[in-house]
Amino acid sequence: MLLLSRLIPAAIFAAGAFGSATAAELKAVADQPLQAVLDRAQDGDVVKLAPGVYKGGIRIDRRLVLTGGSGAVLSGGGAGNVITVVAPEVTIRGITIRESGRDLQAMNSGIFLEKTAERAVVENNRLEENLFGIYVHGATGSRVERNVIEGLRGGGRRSETGNGVSLWNAPDVIIADNTFRFGRDGIFTISSRKDRFINNRFEGVRFAVHYMYTNDSEVSGNVSVGNTVGYAIMYSNRLVIRNNVSDRDRDYGILFNYANYAEIDGNRVTGGPLDNIAGTREEGALDEKGMLPDARPAQDGGSGPGKCVFIYNTNHNKFRNNWFERCGIGVHFTAGSEGNEITGNAFIGNRNQVKYVGTRDLDWSKGGRGNYWSDNPAFDLNGDGLADTAYRPNDLVDRVLWTAPSAKVLINSPAVQVLRWAQAQFPALYPGGVVDSHPLIAPPPKPSPERSRR
Repeated sequence: MLLLSRLIPAAIFAAGAFGSATAAELKAVADQPLQAVLDRAQDGDVVKLAPGVYKGGIRIDRRLVLTGGSGAVLSGGGAGNVITVVAPEVTIRGITIRESGRDLQAMNSGIFLEKTAERAVVENNRLEENLFGIYVHGATGSRVERNVIEGLRGGGRRSETGNGVSLWNAPDVIIADNTFRFGRDGIFTISSRKDRFINNRFEGVRFAVHYMYTNDSEVSGNVSVGNTVGYAIMYSNRLVIRNNVSDRDRDYGILFNYANYAEIDGNRVTGGPLDNIAGTREEGALDEKGMLPDARPAQDGGSGPGKCVFIYNTNHNKFRNNWFERCGIGVHFTAGSEGNEITGNAFIGNRNQVKYVGTRDLDWSKGGRGNYWSDNPAFDLNGDGLADTAYRPNDLVDRVLWTAPSAKVLINSPAVQVLRWAQAQFPALYPGGVVDSHPLIAPPPKPSPERSRR
């Protein structure tokens, strides 16, 4: 028995050493079928592509590395998936992958990771002109890193294009350090958990990051520039949304719809003109004013987000240390959202700092610390950094304007000025709504999101 116990580990070690020693590098050239080379490969082999254009529609069913260098191109020719991966622990690196099919129901992709393709690594590739760039269809533990992913553009509807990366029921996935342009959404995830989307950049898409039914996950260090919506968080719980940037996204910087128990910390949403942005919604070119053709002006006359943040039926979240600047509306808060902590944030130069649809009083301060409001003409006589009086972002006039926008013509009339004076003298006249009982006298440091740690 003692001899057997010594021989078994030795045999296992020898088998592992033999498997490693027999791993080979197979070279492929463009005038030979690539699938035949892959079929000859063994687990652990490296298949290296020489420069040239290879026919796509390949299938990888064993553990291997598929790699190329400058000039190595895989083309699907407009049909099916360019690469389908079914084996676990496959690496795809350094290749240009393009021209998948256009069948949305078939989820045609540049790279399609089947559920069995666990722990796949897709890195340092360029994906272009694919319906979906990468589809992670249940491949647990996969990594998508340092790729440039450009979707379809021009000549079609946005809804008929796919996403840069789509995830379905794929836990423990990391999507990091990628650049996304064009197509529908940059990253779309549904029915997943424990995923991390970090340090990515998005331009010219509908939603930069789109969450649906994905829990216990993280969105950190990303930059969204000139998209329709920066971060759309829907029907998801216990997320960390930290150190992201939404820069001149059109409609919303961050949108929450039935998202609960999240930490939203250190994000920056900024409006402004949409100049020097690569790409557009559909056609791929900026207009003569340097604006995306379908970008409508924000409510403050600029071209940044209509709303920095939209909060709908969203409960028990912590909004801390965020910076919301130059939007038509800083925060639109509605539909019974309860139990949210909103402190330490800066509301700078928004035309309407808050639009609250509701009748209850909500105090946006906690532990004696509220938020900074750029339009709050307050004093701090005792020098404690807090304003001496509470701040109310809305009054009766605001509510009238929300329900009857045509009343804006009376905004400077003597009657309106008297009404606002009366409210200031008799606070009981104020409607229920948001109040900051301990507003900050100076803004907190402006977030400069750093690259998130991996």
